[in-house]
Amino acid sequence: MTEEGIRIEEFQLNGDVLVAKVKEVVHGGQVRRIVIKTEEGKTLIDIPLTMGVLGALLLPQLAALGTIAAMVGRCTLLVEREEE
Repeated sequence: MTEEGIRIEEFQLNGDVLVAKVKEVVHGGQVRRIVIKTEEGKTLIDIPLTMGVLGALLLPQLAALGTIAAMVGRCTLLVEREEE
């Protein structure tokens, strides 16, 4: 935990399930940030999410995730959530 009230979840996934997992965690609520990293630890994309971003503003990032998913075999998904 980096700050009080913040929780970091880490998922190791194949690129083909990346977009589905991101949609799942975003719909789960209380997400502040999503970071996608390569197996080597290089950050591919860092998406800060705020309360109003879950609609149409997230669509370009999901398109970028689809491209990333096609390029990477395995990746790490970091999800920063606010504690309730």
